[in-house]
Amino acid sequence: MTVLRSLALFALAAVAEIGGAWLVWQGVREHRGAAWIGAGVIALGLYGFVATLQPDAHFGRILAAYGGIFVAGSLAWGMLVDGYRPDRYDILGALVCLIGVAVIMYTPRP
Repeated sequence: MTVLRSLALFALAAVAEIGGAWLVWQGVREHRGAAWIGAGVIALGLYGFVATLQPDAHFGRILAAYGGIFVAGSLAWGMLVDGYRPDRYDILGALVCLIGVAVIMYTPRP
């Protein structure tokens, strides 16, 4: 159950951070305005809070593992929201990152 909770929190953090960054991008680069930027800033703040809910107490471990989630999540966001089509190297890189997440977070430790 702890692993499922951790994975759910990583997914929520990814939506908040990637979505927040996307909203800021839309506000600035696509000239959608301050409301988009403000919503993005709020979402980015929510990401920072969600990370604190992870069951593991080690900040460095959580953020290092989240890096892999961010890589894979960013590619998925691009596919779902912006129509980006990753190539095989994007997918391979994301898989390597997700393997890293599994090793960092879920390998049994003495």
